[in-house]
Amino acid sequence: MSLITWDNSLSVNIKEIDEQHQKLIGLINDLHSAMLKGRSKEVLQEVIDGVIKYTSYHFGTEEKYFEKYNYADTQKHKEEHQNFVNTVNDFLQKFKAGTAFLSIEIMEFLKNWVSNHITGTDKKYTQFFNSKGLI
Repeated sequence: MSLITWDNSLSVNIKEIDEQHQKLIGLINDLHSAMLKGRSKEVLQEVIDGVIKYTSYHFGTEEKYFEKYNYADTQKHKEEHQNFVNTVNDFLQKFKAGTAFLSIEIMEFLKNWVSNHITGTDKKYTQFFNSKGLI
């Protein structure tokens, strides 16, 4: 059972970024599946690490385009990225220490943040980047 289902409402009309969003959603769905199956802490930690690494890669792609095309909302967008990274890294450290557990609440946070970020913050750059030739 998928936690997040990709559909056209999540598209930012930029192929490279849409593909990265789909990959990120797939990783979050993998984490959700592993949690539901009661996988070991080591497996869950590996999947969480994968989500974090891919998220950093994806944010780097977006931020590269922000700089290249002088996107007006760069600072605010980067702050949202950093806040997400900080929250997830804080959770990972607590998870590794055994003081936090993967739960429905964490999965809902990931689902809501990713969905809201794409449909809200990311969609704001679609027209701007499309006008620069990014499609």
